[in-house]
Amino acid sequence: MRVLIVEDEDAIAEPLAAGLRREGHDVSRVVSGRAALEAPEPDLVLLDLRLPDLDGYEVCRQLRTRSGVPIIMVTARGEEVDRVVGLELGADDYMVKPFGFRELLARMRAVTRRAEGKQDARRLFTAGELEVDLRSRSALLHGQELSLTPKEFDLLALLASDPGAVFERRRILQEVWGTSWQGAGKTVDVHVASLRKKLGDPAWIETLRGVGLVLRPQ
Repeated sequence: MRVLIVEDEDAIAEPLAAGLRREGHDVSRVVSGRAALEAPEPDLVLLDLRLPDLDGYEVCRQLRTRSGVPIIMVTARGEEVDRVVGLELGADDYMVKPFGFRELLARMRAVTRRAEGKQDARRLFTAGELEVDLRSRSALLHGQELSLTPKEFDLLALLASDPGAVFERRRILQEVWGTSWQGAGKTVDVHVASLRKKLGDPAWIETLRGVGLVLRPQ
């Protein structure tokens, strides 16, 4: 696996890179956000938040607008708001320093499996007049493109993959936000409210209390 480490502290990056190489990974490292955005696309990104130029959140946001590469944020910032912001911007996972190397390897495998599963899935979903294209990460309603954030798109794509089916909140958190942490439930509600507004009719997404969400083509 080609791994890109975005970390400006040698004391952290060098032993991490050495360990990953011992595991058979092809590792490259950059020390700034701009260098990360200019680097050839890897198979996975390990992204620090505190960088000397661009904030790691901004790097994540820009990467996600053009690529589905798995991103794991690796940072000392462990507050709940930091985790939520990182996941909303499109990170696949979030690890707080210090962390165990074996845990990191396990999470790398997990996000890679999820990414491969998405690549193997169908690329175009339709629900009534709604079309969701995974390849271009675009959604059209009545032929007009919807302006969606990365997580809004991921949520809509999941619901559109099986219109009329009930998606439990736990599954939504796992597949869209890469977490089983129930404290992120409010984040789901915020994204649902925004999607309803952009779809122009709240009836598009039905909430079944205590169960989950259903996409209802209008």
